[in-house]
Formats: sequence, structure tokens, C-alpha cells
Amino acid sequence: MGSERNFDHKLGILIRLLYTAPSRRASGPFPGLVRPLSQLPRTNESMPIAFKEWAVTTRALSEGEQLLTLRKGGIREENKHFELEHEQFFLYPTFDHQRNDLVRESHHPELRRALEEGVWPDEEPPPRALLQDGGIAQPDRVRIRAWAEVADHFETDDPRIVDLLSPFHVWTQDYATKRLRWKRTHPLQVLLLRVHRIPRPVTVRVRDEYHGCRSWVEIDRELPFEGTPVMADEEFTRAAAAIREICNVEPALA
Repeated sequence: MGSERNFDHKLGILIRLLYTAPSRRASGPFPGLVRPLSQLPRTNESMPIAFKEWAVTTRALSEGEQLLTLRKGGIREENKHFELEHEQFFLYPTFDHQRNDLVRESHHPELRRALEEGVWPDEEPPPRALLQDGGIAQPDRVRIRAWAEVADHFETDDPRIVDLLSPFHVWTQDYATKRLRWKRTHPLQVLLLRVHRIPRPVTVRVRDEYHGCRSWVEIDRELPFEGTPVMADEEFTRAAAAIREICNVEPALA
């Protein structure tokens, strides 16, 4: 009950921010927009690019239950920190480091459904594996259901901003705080995503180079940038305005 009241309280703050607060530009060492999205390279159509996220997260994004993702970067990133290299990309579900205790309790029923994102050679992992960090073996293939375009991109080192963003993702607050505190010399990257569900899921073979702590992978088969947005335009516009207000920057796109 306490967590539900806290969540409702944050929603109230968001409504007041959206309808009463003037727009403010971020201050501190990592303010505002990273760089114009027009400067980002387009996806190479001959080798589709995908963005790795926990399977439960890609499922939430593809169903309109999550609007953003948070990144610092993994040990296999080229420069050891996250760089936004693409404006459009497919969402690649992974079970690498998926920790179920860092998924909000109200979203725990979706953990079982997230297993549908993988195809294992013998049989689906048992339900008890869902309770263990690292308890799910990597599948032979994964299902890609959606693609995303970056609607906005922010940096922050402010824990208050991270806390206020919690209604827009399915992770626990502890997860978001851990992301912020890791690699303290680097800002936390906040990606606001406009997600589209492709007409039919596409099954992709998991290659060795897809494993590990990396954000971007190249998919070795054709994938369509087709489909419909998972959230209605008006609803997304309102939510995006609230996120921009929280991050204290003006809208970056015309």
C-alpha cells in the first residue's frame, strides 16, 4: 500500500508540473539535450541495428507500458560508456543480467510472459528460474516485436529527476538509483522512445557477438520499419511533455 501511495503522489506531481510549472532549463554539469537528433546516423538498411534491453522491458515498451530507457553503458561498449549512435532501431530482448527483484512488483506477472521473447532448444525455463538473478539461460533465438525512434534524449546527474521519471518505466526505484550511481563521472542517459509494433514478430538467431554488456547489435536478417505506434499520438504527446518538463529542457524537436 505504501508503494502505491508513493506512486500516486508522483503522478500528482507530474500533473502539476505539466499544467502549472513554467519550462526550466537544466542546470549542473550535464544539462539538457545531448545533441540534435538530426546529427545521428540513420540505420543501415542492409544490416538492421537493434538496441538490447531486458526481455521484460522490451515487452513493456512494445505494449506502451514504458516510454523511456536509462543508460550508462556496459563494459563491452566501444568507449566504456553509452553513446546514442542511432535515431531508429529495433528492440532486442535479452535475459543478460535481468534481475526480477529490480522489476516493480506490480509488473511481476509480466515476467512469465517475457519468456515468450525467447526460443530455447529444449524447453522454456521453469518458473522458479524467474526468481533468480542470472537463472535464465540465453535462448537460441529471440523474437523482435517492435522498433523505436528516439523522440528526445537527455542527460542528468540529479536523483530527483530520476525519481520523478519512475511512472514512465517498470523498474523499481532501486534499479534507477543504481543506474545513476554507477560510473559517477558519467551522466545518466534518458531516452524518450516512440515505439512501433511490427505486424508480425520476427525470430532472430542469437549470435555469440550479441552476448555481454553492449547496447547495440547488428541483426543478420531483414527487419521491417513498419507497423503502428503502441500509444495514440495525443496520449504520447502529453506523456512526452511531462517527461520533458521533468528533465527541465525545452522540446528538442519541431
